[in-house]
Amino acid sequence: MRILLLGSGGREHAFAWKIAQSSMLDELFIAPGNAGTRNHGKNLSFSPSDFNAVRKNVIELNIDMVVVGPEEPLVLGIYDYFLRDPELCKIPVIGPSKLGAQLEGSKDFAKQFMHRHNIPTAKYATFTQDSLEDGLKFLANMKGPYVLKADGLAAGKGVLIIQDLEEAQAELTSMLSHAKFGEASQKVIIEQFLTGIELSVFVITDGDSFKLLPEAKDYKRIGEGDTGLNTGGMGAISPVPFADAAFMDKVHNRIIVPTVKGLKQEVIPYKGFIFFGLINVKGDPYVIEYNCRMGDPETEVVIPRLKSDILDLFEGVATNTLSERDIEFYDKSAATVMMVSGGYPENYEKGKPIYGLNAVIESMVFHAGTASDGPSVLTAGGRVLSVTSYGRNLDAALEKTYDSISKISFEGAYFRKDLGFDVL
Repeated sequence: MRILLLGSGGREHAFAWKIAQSSMLDELFIAPGNAGTRNHGKNLSFSPSDFNAVRKNVIELNIDMVVVGPEEPLVLGIYDYFLRDPELCKIPVIGPSKLGAQLEGSKDFAKQFMHRHNIPTAKYATFTQDSLEDGLKFLANMKGPYVLKADGLAAGKGVLIIQDLEEAQAELTSMLSHAKFGEASQKVIIEQFLTGIELSVFVITDGDSFKLLPEAKDYKRIGEGDTGLNTGGMGAISPVPFADAAFMDKVHNRIIVPTVKGLKQEVIPYKGFIFFGLINVKGDPYVIEYNCRMGDPETEVVIPRLKSDILDLFEGVATNTLSERDIEFYDKSAATVMMVSGGYPENYEKGKPIYGLNAVIESMVFHAGTASDGPSVLTAGGRVLSVTSYGRNLDAALEKTYDSISKISFEGAYFRKDLGFDVL
């Protein structure tokens, strides 16, 4: 098979690494990719959201399947774009339809979907600029902390958790009246704050059946002890110690099955990954959010634990035969720690040379924000590298990862040294 993988982050490098191992692969192309993905296929310089460029390359390169990494092309409707085009309609896209991607693209859509299918989630209400006064009163009648969520995509920055009522009211006004998050905050969801511990659960589905992937837990805050600003993710672990058989049984029956059945009942085409952002509240799972793709950095621990041929699973998705495919996992723990640029998630510099990559032999280094300058690798983003290791348990995996990180350096490099602190 000739595969086009769309995206440029650590998630896409992990996908490229796994796809390259498939016996079904003839050639892999990554657009735009990064300095790491070039080791597994050919990087192409166009944006995943430039559908005309995608079309041109798919036709010229005789692509057999398109695998979509990031959310933006899915929310913009790349699946539907292919279906409508006579030259593209028979080429499968691994990713949901535009309507299916609204599970991530609109938090209000996701909340209404969960409500219709009795899927456990926090109580909520949705407000617009026209109903701002109602929103301010709604907050005044709640107990803190106050959770405000921009309805649309806001690059992972559209969720605010605020302790003080006046500050929450000021932020709601800023989001609705002053477009704090642009179009993403034309609608704002205010929801009940749930106390518990978070985890991420993933399935791949062909719209009828699904296969459960290993669960993971990521760490969003920049500072140790989960303090400071939110980031795109500072690392992840898998498995998650508290996600035992009894808990995962609840996740399966109360959340995954109703979601997949609900999509089918509502005739929402969905062929790809569903990411369930969950919280464990006294042993019961609640959905915090859906994503319409794999997470990053969770992919960097989930995909290494997948033993099966990923293209065999993708072919099952494309041909509605996923139920006939076997899925197996390595009985090992995995831990990934993100190395980020100094100043991230605020202002940071790019173009810093990265040293020591070839010295890492016991771990996998997935590139997130890198670029190549001849043989040199340079920083090209806030999150730069994700270093992943296996271990007989999480302690061993983390120890190996931190040992590997000590061999890598670039100016201003920062990473959290406390991953797993809350579950080990």
